[in-house]
Amino acid sequence: MEKIGCGVLGATGMVGQSYIRLLENHPWFEVRYVAASSRSAGKTYEEAVHNRWLMDTNIPKKIRGLVVGEAGDVELAKGECSFVFSAVSMGKEEIRKLEDTYAGNNIPVVSNNSAHRNTADVPVLIPEINGDHTDIIPLQQAKRGWERGFIVVKPNCSVQSYLIPVRALVEAGYNVKNMIITTLQGLSGGGYPGPSALDMVDNIIPFIKGEEEKSEKEPLKILGRVEGSIIKDLDGLKVSVHCTRVPVIDGHTACVSLLFDSKKPALDEIVRIWKGYCSIPQKLSLPSAPQEPIIYRPEPDRPQPRKDRNAGNGMAIVTGRLRECNVFDYRFVGLSHNTVRGAAGGGILNAELLKVKGYIE
Repeated sequence: MEKIGCGVLGATGMVGQSYIRLLENHPWFEVRYVAASSRSAGKTYEEAVHNRWLMDTNIPKKIRGLVVGEAGDVELAKGECSFVFSAVSMGKEEIRKLEDTYAGNNIPVVSNNSAHRNTADVPVLIPEINGDHTDIIPLQQAKRGWERGFIVVKPNCSVQSYLIPVRALVEAGYNVKNMIITTLQGLSGGGYPGPSALDMVDNIIPFIKGEEEKSEKEPLKILGRVEGSIIKDLDGLKVSVHCTRVPVIDGHTACVSLLFDSKKPALDEIVRIWKGYCSIPQKLSLPSAPQEPIIYRPEPDRPQPRKDRNAGNGMAIVTGRLRECNVFDYRFVGLSHNTVRGAAGGGILNAELLKVKGYIE
């Protein structure tokens, strides 16, 4: 099968590099275009990331000699790629305009950025939860006069660690009414170079700018439904989130308390639901989908970032410490790999679903 050419906007940054690494041997997609800021434009990719390559593998040979384009010049991407992954580091308004320009030039955008997450007809996609939200793409295109272009985004990098396990319970018929969550977020979630060592050694930072607001709002859209030409937020769910930066390199951990609406499952029923959960990516055998989207660890001290973040090639959600809650019904701990599942890997899984559904050709 001939591979589909894709591009990476923001290819020299941490998330962009993660895309380059994860796509090296992808069975469907091949990176044929890389773009970044004007500082890197015109250099080969290897030159542009000299002394700044952050991955634990070498730069793929096919990528080293690619000439970096300027992300703002969409003409450079035309003819080079069928769609782009967007991981640029710019102001939100600039990102919105940039992604709109690519989509308006018939280049679909699979974005990691937050700029369009509140746009009413742009899906915030987690394929295990709301793959059907892609149905709004034709309406998005018609509204803007786009022929083949569109925009789909992935959520905040910590949301996956708890929302997929919660969705599994909802699908089994147990509606969640309230959630209180404390996230313990790895350093790589802040990009490179991230917080200074003097801030993080022997310390935590109980504040991540904008993170709590996104973490409380995005789940409502993800769990919502397409209604006409917009995605309507889920009614009746209240979410309260504390976001904390901790001295862990990779891995976002969430301590979650749940209150159910009317009926609640037994503890062993929750474990059974999680262990047996199978959703759209697994049924479609998408290349990046973990065989087990939720892995339950019965040990009293798991999950742990260092031991569990790479489960399912970094794409699985690992849960544990399930027990009764003195205030709500139950509490548990969830963990996801923030730079894989929560960033580039999640974007690639989104693109795989879009390809199967015929939106990427």
